[in-house]
Amino acid sequence: MGKAHKIACGAGRCLVRGERGRRRVLSGEAWRELRGQGAVRTFRERSVMLRQGSPGTHLLALTDGLAKVVCREPGGVVTWLAFRGPGDLLGEVSVFHGTTRTAEVVALTPCTAVVLEAERFRRFVEQHGLVMDLMRQALSRLRESDAHRTELLTLPLVARLARTLLRLVELTAPGRGSEVVRLTGLSQEEIAQATGVTRNAVITGLQRLRESGAVETARRVIVVKDMKALRHWATADPGTTPVPALPPPPPTG
Repeated sequence: MGKAHKIACGAGRCLVRGERGRRRVLSGEAWRELRGQGAVRTFRERSVMLRQGSPGTHLLALTDGLAKVVCREPGGVVTWLAFRGPGDLLGEVSVFHGTTRTAEVVALTPCTAVVLEAERFRRFVEQHGLVMDLMRQALSRLRESDAHRTELLTLPLVARLARTLLRLVELTAPGRGSEVVRLTGLSQEEIAQATGVTRNAVITGLQRLRESGAVETARRVIVVKDMKALRHWATADPGTTPVPALPPPPPTG
């Protein structure tokens, strides 16, 4: 077994055990105080929350809803980078670097976030000694990006699809264990981008998950019915021939 495959399998075991879900960068107390530093804003489903190329004048503290981070190339190609959920900071990189935004954040479901002005956020971080916490978040996201790129190159389609769904469950309903979870707002094309395959391949993969009883699907709705079965699918089978992936996305920055 190659080194890359070992990395993917190791990450998968953590994901199956529920240990690789979203990690909030701030403590509960700091997060509550931070939410009081800005104004609350709601975003409609499919609306742009942060636009690529705009100046980093503010960031968002996402408190409710599911969003995606994408990069729009000059030729019109859209590259999926990440999903984000409640407890995540959005747009903090451009705020600290003082540069324009290199990616775009789009609401997949109705979202609520606190708008934090850049200078006020930087002052809050300094006063509360949160620089190391933000560095740990950046490193964690880099590790997750590396693991995802490895999965695209080494794992079978259904394993990648199951892991994507498990990550979405952890973002939208952390700690739900074996409960039924309803995922909304995702198109098959977006799932295809996140798993590095074509839309037709996603249709085939979802059919296998449906036949196993792990999920049910409708238009832009996936209901995870059997978490144990989905975790089983997420465990890579070294003897399975991987489905060729599309080019992996660049690491988020």
